[in-house]
Amino acid sequence: MAVLSNIEPKKVFYYFEELTKIPHGSYNVDAISDFLADFGKNRGLETYQDDLKNVIMIKEATPGYENEPALILQGHMDMVAVHKPELDIDMKTEPLKVAVNEKEDYIYAEGTSLGGDDGIAVACGLALLDDDTLKHPRLEVVFTTNEETGMEGAAGIDLSMLKGNRLLNLDSEDEGIFLTSCAGGLRLNIHFPAKEISYKDAADFTLYDVEIGGLLGGHSGEEIIKGRANSNKLAGRLLYSYMKDHKIYISDINGGLADNAIPRVTNLTVAVSDGPAFEALVKSFENNVKKEFASKDPGLYVKACKKNNSVSGGNPTDVANNGSKESNESLKLYDAEGAIKFIFTCPNGVQAMSGDIEGLVETSLNLGIVKLELGENAPNIHATFSVRSSVGSSKEELTEKTVLLAKTYGGICVLSGNYPGWAFRSDSPLRDKMCALYEKMYGKKPVLKAIHAGLECGLLGNKIKDLDCVSIGPDMKDIHTTEEKLYISSSRRVYEFVRALIESK
Repeated sequence: MAVLSNIEPKKVFYYFEELTKIPHGSYNVDAISDFLADFGKNRGLETYQDDLKNVIMIKEATPGYENEPALILQGHMDMVAVHKPELDIDMKTEPLKVAVNEKEDYIYAEGTSLGGDDGIAVACGLALLDDDTLKHPRLEVVFTTNEETGMEGAAGIDLSMLKGNRLLNLDSEDEGIFLTSCAGGLRLNIHFPAKEISYKDAADFTLYDVEIGGLLGGHSGEEIIKGRANSNKLAGRLLYSYMKDHKIYISDINGGLADNAIPRVTNLTVAVSDGPAFEALVKSFENNVKKEFASKDPGLYVKACKKNNSVSGGNPTDVANNGSKESNESLKLYDAEGAIKFIFTCPNGVQAMSGDIEGLVETSLNLGIVKLELGENAPNIHATFSVRSSVGSSKEELTEKTVLLAKTYGGICVLSGNYPGWAFRSDSPLRDKMCALYEKMYGKKPVLKAIHAGLECGLLGNKIKDLDCVSIGPDMKDIHTTEEKLYISSSRRVYEFVRALIESK
């Protein structure tokens, strides 16, 4: 049963709901890419689909608009796919359960992220291409892949078939704010080899499950300035505090879901040499960090649950755990001293503010993921950062410092998804036209803004000569989280504005 069928504009929300039925987290985009390519081919549009699964659709100008400059509409088809820990869902294969909060005028997905970023751009593009009443110049609609994981689609896309150099990016989250520049960024992956410890070497150690959670999290570009707690950094701080005076081994660690999302929950299983001391530390640690983040993360908690009395060196025993029995034979313990020291000491959060634009973060990084990785290769603790800066040299310096620190503690570093910033253009006919139209439609001027988050405009600008670009979008909140909201009335107004922009001469 369609949930969004009565929401205006109907075509926009029809296509948005269709997209929520197709799993499309980053690196899981084949199905949605094929859906978009079929859409274009079935409507007789000039359609391109490349090996990266990017899709381009071109609709020639309607009569009277042949001499108007072509307009490129652009968004990305992948989403950050996250769900609440207690929800049993495979987001690689199962659809979202979309719902509407009519009272507060927003759409959300039950227990998962919604993918409004950037599904609303895709839905708007499809609705415009499917509107035979629309009067328009040549429309060149570009949907890229894997934007959320390093903009690989935009980096590799061929745009040689495009004729336009005016680009409207539909990947921002604040109505009435026209974005005119953004930071560049990259992803930094670090692997710390973990040495397996025998039960004999951990005789009489006590096992604990630890959870650090209740955090607000958020987008690591837009929300990093708010100084919210990072559950991975708190985990490193707790582990190091205990490690200073006692021995500790890691059996498991899992924190965060995406490099560009501030982690909200980190779970650990650890073996400690002094259980009472560890329990006392957890209690005092929770008390301290709750005070530190009282106004920024009021729901913060730190919990430790003893799994059994001891590891019982050499002879794993069945132990009670929540009323059931499990064997320690399946548990493996790892010495991760280097990883712990790095996670504790590594930089995180805002590193520098812009000297030119008040209130704008210039340089930051986010420790988005920490997890134990097993498999064919030796076990390791894997840490992933999103590094951002509007100053290229500052991005490079921060990356080099973090890599040097990681190598000091035995880390192996790999860089990926390096994308440039998008510089402000002083002469922008597209921006001027949009500002005049916005003021005419709504009786007020839009806000022109630079942001710390990353957009694909910089990469696309390297492929299109003299690119004139503006980014807009409807109001969204808590993107990349399970509390993501897409506001209905705002989406309608933004679509109406884009439609009016296309028809204006």
